[in-house]
Amino acid sequence: MIIAPSFICLEPLSRLLPALDLEHVTLAAQDISPFPLGSYTGAVAADMVKNMVDYVIIGHSDRRRYFHETSQDTANKLSEAVDADLTPIVCIDSPYTMSQLMALNDVDCREMILAYGPVEATSVRIPEPPDKVADAAEFITRVHPDRPVVYGGALSPETVDSYVNLPGLSGVFVGEASLDPVRFAAICKQLSS
Repeated sequence: MIIAPSFICLEPLSRLLPALDLEHVTLAAQDISPFPLGSYTGAVAADMVKNMVDYVIIGHSDRRRYFHETSQDTANKLSEAVDADLTPIVCIDSPYTMSQLMALNDVDCREMILAYGPVEATSVRIPEPPDKVADAAEFITRVHPDRPVVYGGALSPETVDSYVNLPGLSGVFVGEASLDPVRFAAICKQLSS
């Protein structure tokens, strides 16, 4: 399980997590700067979080929609993550799947997780039908073989079972439901059984 808390919680959680001795639980940063460590006001460079996290989320649809980030921004952040030895979780959405995947080609990254999350599912809060998710996972795998693909888009305790065992998926990427501890615990319980 990878948990991506807000930046203000990241440092205290990174110190607390080892003491809890939770097997298979690690942290991710929700975002990083597309620039290296330097004087970029408000930017959090990959080097600033690399001792606190193992993963970083890059290219989330919220960042694309509200902050107008481009596929080039995602590629720049990916390069920064790789340079800091962080495993990127790169978000891919439809209808821009191909252009977003192509932007990843120029970065040499041994490990990367591709998180498919259709914009409609995250904005309207209705999950994409499982058969369409399986088709998208197959397409992503054809373009980037040997990369784990996870699905995120309006998952809930009621819907997660429909996605977790789809062919081509390696897991799920829980968004809004993770903000409610009861709903998130219910999802975790379902996934652990």
